Amino acid sequence: MKHMTSIHPCSFAALLAIAATGGLAPAPALAEPPPAVAVGEAHPAARVSVNYVNPEEFSEAKEFGQQDRFNGANYLQPLKAYLVQRASRMLGPGERLEVSITDIKLAGGYEPWRGAQLMHVRFMKDVYPPRMDLSFKLIGSNGEVLREGSRQLRNLGYLQSGATRTSDTDPLRYDKALIDSWLRRGPENL
Repeated sequence: MKHMTSIHPCSFAALLAIAATGGLAPAPALAEPPPAVAVGEAHPAARVSVNYVNPEEFSEAKEFGQQDRFNGANYLQPLKAYLVQRASRMLGPGERLEVSITDIKLAGGYEPWRGAQLMHVRFMKDVYPPRMDLSFKLIGSNGEVLREGSRQLRNLGYLQSGATRTSDTDPLRYDKALIDSWLRRGPENL
């Protein structure tokens, strides 16, 4: 006679609950579609240009390499895409924004002295705030420069600022929040 194993009733109930809420549903085949662009409206990337000036000289690159050498994370492309997406939302019809980023230091830092198991972990502490230096030019629909300048974006209290949700797991969440805090002022106060 074969010995049969059974599932514990509590485990079975938990599996049923997960299945009922869609927790075991297959992942969607495609990511969310790109945002629609109205006819005659310029694509967001055409309205916002982001240029990295000597990225190999950025504070982050000097300390950890242009790509995070410990975790293989390329931070330049995601930050550029995020800035284009967010800035395009605030621009008026026909306006353009040109941004040149001259330095980046991502939030957090590595502490190799903690040992081999933690050598590749980026620690989020107040002593490692996100920083970004940039210059920008806001151009009106008639080609006139509406606003231009340089900014040193900093958030020294990034861990206590409440700028991100505690459930957010994006490794660049604090750096993106820095961009949001700058753009939130609106085009007239960049």
